[in-house]
This record gives sequence, structure tokens and C-alpha cells, in this order.
Amino acid sequence: MATTKPGERKLQILQTLALMLEQPKGEKITTAALAARIDVSEAALYRHFASKAQMFEGLIDFIESTVFGLINQITEQQDNGLDQAHAIGAMLLNFAERNPGMTRVILGDALVNEDDRLQARMNQFIDRVELAIKQALRMAVTQQQATEAEVAMRANLLTSFVLGRWQRFAKTGFRQKPSEGAQEQIALILR
Repeated sequence: MATTKPGERKLQILQTLALMLEQPKGEKITTAALAARIDVSEAALYRHFASKAQMFEGLIDFIESTVFGLINQITEQQDNGLDQAHAIGAMLLNFAERNPGMTRVILGDALVNEDDRLQARMNQFIDRVELAIKQALRMAVTQQQATEAEVAMRANLLTSFVLGRWQRFAKTGFRQKPSEGAQEQIALILR
């Protein structure tokens, strides 16, 4: 019997949960089903996580650290505010495309029967994403590429566009790719 290093089982649990969330039907995931998929007992799951909510918190931690890490990279590499906003929008769509299970967490589909604080945390995540877009657009204002009056409106429009693309991706069983044709549409929003 192979032994796992500390942290490996926890990571395996989170990866398996994310894979289960990629199922287009989106059935409720139970700890029993998760344990069976990994071939461990439910008690083994609870040795690593105090609750199923804590497992979802692990996925949310991954989403937040990845997305905001990428946003930071974009803002460090791009000097142009409009280019930053465009790159952030495109990155968000590509993140969803590469992580369909995480898309269901972001949208709250996977959190329907879970602790309300998880949905509140995802709502806060969306607010922070919109704030990052606003910051990029404020830079565009200083570069005379946009007006201050447009910042909030365009940031909200781009955020709503991304959310709509994520929603369509999830509701089509991950068939309608969020990035399809998006470059031109994001450019239109930011024009």
C-alpha cells in the first residue's frame, strides 16, 4: 500500500472534488460519493477537512489566489490601462474554460446547498474582480484613453459580460466556450 506525503491526500481530495464539479449534469456532490471516487472512507475525508464547506473553501482559495495572481501579473506587464482591462477580461474567460468545475463554484451553482458564507465569499470575489477592472480603467483615464464617467460603467459592463459568458458555459454543459469570439466583444466594450 502506497503511503501519501502530508498534504498530498488533501490535494487529491480537492482535485477530485473539482473533477466531479465538471460533470455537466451538476448533481449534488456528497461526501460519500467523493470518498468513493477517491477510494477512501468518509472518515478519511474528515481527517483532512472538518466539513464539506471547508473543502469548498479550499477550492475558493485556489480560485482567488490564481485569478488575483494573474491579475497582478497583467498589471505588472501592461502599462496601458485599456490593455490591462482587456487582458483581465480575456484571462477570466480562459480561466473558466480551463477550470469548468471552478466555474460552477464561482457562479454559485455548486454552492446551492452549502453554507451561505461560501456564496458570500464568491460574491466578494466578483466585486474584487470588478474593482481590479476599475483600477485598470482609472489608469486609462490618466492616459486620456477613457473618461472618469465611463470607469464604473465599463467595469460593470465587462464584469457582467464575463459573468454571462461563464453562465452560458456552465448551462451548456461546458460546450459553449467562454473565449469564443470574446476578444472582439471585449474590445467593443472598452472602445
